Amino acid sequence: MPVNDDAYANGAHIPDGASFPARWARDATAFRDSLGARAQTCLRYGPSPRQSFDLFQPEGTSKGTLIFVHGGFWRLFSPGDWSHLAAGAVARGWSVALPGYELCPDWRIAGITQSIAQAVQVIAGQTTGPLALAGHSAGGHLVARMCAEGMLPVDAMARVSHVMPISPLSDLEPLLLTTMNDDFQLDAAMARAESPVHQPAPACAVTVWVGGAERPAFLDQAQWLAEAWGCDHHIAQDKHHFDVVDPLTEPDSAMLGRLLGM
Repeated sequence: MPVNDDAYANGAHIPDGASFPARWARDATAFRDSLGARAQTCLRYGPSPRQSFDLFQPEGTSKGTLIFVHGGFWRLFSPGDWSHLAAGAVARGWSVALPGYELCPDWRIAGITQSIAQAVQVIAGQTTGPLALAGHSAGGHLVARMCAEGMLPVDAMARVSHVMPISPLSDLEPLLLTTMNDDFQLDAAMARAESPVHQPAPACAVTVWVGGAERPAFLDQAQWLAEAWGCDHHIAQDKHHFDVVDPLTEPDSAMLGRLLGM
């Protein structure tokens, strides 16, 4: 077993961890059904099958758009597994877009990064008002990468009010020593180029958020990014890797208040 496999294994260290994906899918379906016509799915932003996004609208005029990028080590899941995480922001009057992306090993991580940048541009072009970016785990990596100079057009980046990498993978070099790298196909140069810790700190507000009950490797990854960027760093006590995102479903949560500036 490569040296870092267990360090980045989450489900095996979370009570009843294997049950979470089915719960997410169930809650996501129920949320979409509850919105009716205010839920639009599979809106294309690129040519490949998974280059699409789901868009959920509030009642009345939208105050802005939250873009949430899902995780799964760039290898798993789709936006439809996470629809329920839009519930809190929609209740607060925000639109929420969840972009999908092609997965490893079919695509490399650098290509996925460029795909999400394309998605953000398309979503920005179809919406008005501020943009807030949040992502979980690998999605935390992807929204952090959006802050790199030149990744987004100047006009889109100027609309970004807050970026929240949640339990992010910010330094990819430790992943070279995992079995997962058979899918990632990273080498040292690629891992460094795709690591947000090596980017300059962005001008927009950033909060790195992580669960206090997460694996030590994820606590380290969050701390490394917060230190590299000199940004806010919040440790949510008693939250693990699978439930750290749950406050996005709650309109009055501290996480959502920080992210949306409310």
